[in-house]
Amino acid sequence: MVEEYLTDRDQEEALRNWWRENWTWILGGIVLGLVLLGGWQYWKVRTANTAAAAAKLYEDFRGALERNELEAANRSLGTLAADHATSPYTQQGRLLLAKKHVDEGKFDEAVPLLQSVANESSDAELAWVARLRVARLLIQQGKHDEALNLLDPEKAGAFAAQVREIRGDAQVAKGNPDAARAEYAAALTANIGGGADRMIDRSLLEMKLQDVGGDKKAPEPAANPAPAEGQP
Repeated sequence: MVEEYLTDRDQEEALRNWWRENWTWILGGIVLGLVLLGGWQYWKVRTANTAAAAAKLYEDFRGALERNELEAANRSLGTLAADHATSPYTQQGRLLLAKKHVDEGKFDEAVPLLQSVANESSDAELAWVARLRVARLLIQQGKHDEALNLLDPEKAGAFAAQVREIRGDAQVAKGNPDAARAEYAAALTANIGGGADRMIDRSLLEMKLQDVGGDKKAPEPAANPAPAEGQP
């Protein structure tokens, strides 16, 4: 009985000693946990408020654009870009305003908006869509070399066929049928793949190739081979 009593006392003393040596670390851990939890909650609330503010500005912008109040639309989009530069709402707003300018033949006003999307969008596909539109407008403006310099087929990934087609259009506009022929043929070959490359009009591409002296089509996409006997 004495041995058990002494053992309990030893354990209690060891616990007190451990607490004296470690209480600051324990308390610090609790405080740190509360700070992190509070910070996470603050971040969630702030993110939600920021998204709501961006959505409100975007709706204001769209409403003004639909009413053809361009001054108000530009003002809302300017605030949206200044306060929410990385928001998808900013890029979508730029695309809508650029389309408005293109519809009205104001290419000089549309190009900077599209270039901003191409340069700043965190969505790689959206950035390429904007870049392709810029290139088409540059061709319309007679800036063929700028369009060619803007579109690098080696970096286009799934948009390679579209890039090649637009480069071919630029070469046609420059009066270089040989270069155009090479671009259109490369576009047809790239179009055999899947993804965004399938978005181009193959028949139109073949017509463009023939117009610049091409007389051969790129091979058609291979059909899926029939499974061998006994295979699923």
